[in-house]
Amino acid sequence: MVGSSPTSSKGPPVNGRLVRRPSLRRLVIVVICTYIGVTMLVGALQAKLIYFPSRTLELTPADVGLKFEDVTLVTRDDVKVSAWFVPRQDARATLLFFHGNAGNNGDRVPEVKVLHSLGYAVMIVDYRGYGKSEGAPSESGTYLDAIAAWEHLTQTRGLPANRIVIMGESIGGAVAIDLALRQTPGALVVQSSFTRLSDIAALHYPFLPVRWLLVHRYDSIDKIGAIICPKLFFHSTDDSLIPIENGRALYNAAADPKQFVETPGEHNGGGFMYADEHAVKLQEFIDSAMAADSE
Repeated sequence: MVGSSPTSSKGPPVNGRLVRRPSLRRLVIVVICTYIGVTMLVGALQAKLIYFPSRTLELTPADVGLKFEDVTLVTRDDVKVSAWFVPRQDARATLLFFHGNAGNNGDRVPEVKVLHSLGYAVMIVDYRGYGKSEGAPSESGTYLDAIAAWEHLTQTRGLPANRIVIMGESIGGAVAIDLALRQTPGALVVQSSFTRLSDIAALHYPFLPVRWLLVHRYDSIDKIGAIICPKLFFHSTDDSLIPIENGRALYNAAADPKQFVETPGEHNGGGFMYADEHAVKLQEFIDSAMAADSE
């Protein structure tokens, strides 16, 4: 009888020598170590994967014919933050605008122009680390930057809180929600934003334990239900970065009064900027909120 020999871990001879194949155990160890290494690297570098600031201002409001004031805000932790205030003599409200995680104020000049043309004064803030602002961005830092802007409008300029509309897009929506929870604005506008940052991170990095890793959380869904002012949510049907289902979940968690407006367009191309009709929806919402508060 011919017996079977044990399976050998050795491969075919090469130049007269047997080559040992890597064992399955060794391969598993390599994969695990690699995964742990990648996870630790992502955890250490997460701020660089969340915030993409630019120092170069490509445009200012003056480039589109708007007079503006270059304002330096000093935050509660003593960081100097840059902002622009675009006044309007007949303004029906003042919009405090927080942009997304990339670029700086200069990239939002077209949005500022549209908002101003609708009949509002506008203040737009560059978070720490963006544009001419000092420091480096962080979740707690963006909240402090927002508070500094609010205090500038209500204390330095003496504007009534109920005539200020807090507005934010993408990660700026989370900043706007946090500020609206702390203060008493006339209205809140959230565009292309999310329930919590970990939900979006898990969507795009399903192979990593991002819910455990994230230090910057922006848990908007835990805050939105306690905000009592009128709320308008814009979200694009074609948004692949923050899917519209995420925006709807945030809207569903919000208390009344609230509105949800769908628009076409990708993440950076939808919302009130997509078409004139959507800008008009924004205008109608703000004017209605201001009128209701005056009654």
